[in-house]
Amino acid sequence: MRDITAHLKKLDVIIPDTFLVHYILHNLPPQYGPFKISYNTHKEKWTINELMTMCVQEEARLLQEQGESVHLTTQPKKHKPFKKNKGKKPMAPKAAIKKDSIKCFFCKQKGHAKRECSQFKKWMDDKGYSKSKEASGK
Repeated sequence: MRDITAHLKKLDVIIPDTFLVHYILHNLPPQYGPFKISYNTHKEKWTINELMTMCVQEEARLLQEQGESVHLTTQPKKHKPFKKNKGKKPMAPKAAIKKDSIKCFFCKQKGHAKRECSQFKKWMDDKGYSKSKEASGK
């Protein structure tokens, strides 16, 4: 607040010290309530320097009155690692999968997979998504 007042003085805006003292007292946190009451009960008014001195003393008193404080922190419980396929049976190797049990996701017919589906390959060619033989490595 003193710095702001000094900058305003350079701009020819003068703020009286009594106003500044009242403004600072008004903006103190609620813990300084008894300090404000003490100022109001005194008949003499304080200057900025006296207010600063009193505020420092009040801050020291508040710290002493507060005493030590401890902040409790806890660590979260360690979770068990996530298991894939929990409760599922292991998949059979590809050689053991019968062609009769496979169903195409594109044409919904049994006996082939989507990647082997002639209708899917034709649809991909029509859309312009077909792989060239050079890109597939064959």
